Amino acid sequence: MAMTMTGSVNLPAERPAVWAALNDPEMLKQAIPGCQEMVRTEDDGFMASAKVSVGPVKATFKGKVTLSDIDPPNGYTITGEGQGGVAGFAKGGAKVRLEDGEGGGTLLSYDVEAQVGGKIAQLGGRLINGVAKKYADEFFANFAKALSPEAPAPEREPAQAG
Repeated sequence: MAMTMTGSVNLPAERPAVWAALNDPEMLKQAIPGCQEMVRTEDDGFMASAKVSVGPVKATFKGKVTLSDIDPPNGYTITGEGQGGVAGFAKGGAKVRLEDGEGGGTLLSYDVEAQVGGKIAQLGGRLINGVAKKYADEFFANFAKALSPEAPAPEREPAQAG
C-alpha cells in the first residue's frame, strides 16, 4: 500500500543548527517516536530500530536509512527500508528542504512517499495515514524541543496525507 504526506514546520533555530541536528544520530533518536537505536553508518546513512504501533499491530522495525542529494545546509533526500517481522515492511523516502523561517528560525518542508506491506497494510489506508500523521507531529514536536528546550511547540501547517 502506498502513501504520501507533505507538510512544513517552523523550527526555533537557525538553519545551520537544524542541519546539524538532522545529521546527528542522538538528536534523531530523541525525536523519533519509539526509536530504540540510531547509529551512523560510513556511507551517509543510519541503522535504526523503532517500536511502532499501528492499531492492533505492534512491532519493532529494524532498517537502514541512506542520505543522498546532500546539499548542506539546504536539504537532502532520505530513503530507507525497515523490516518488522510478521507485521510487515516499510520502505520509502522523503525530500527534506530547509529555508530561512520567521524570527530567525528555519522552515523545514518535507515530501514523503512510502510503501507498507504485510499485516500493517491490511489495516487500511485511513488508519495508516492517521498514524503516520501522528508520528510526524510527534517527531516535529520532539525535534523542536530538542533544538530549543524552552521553545513552545512548533507552528505547523497541516500535513496532507493521501
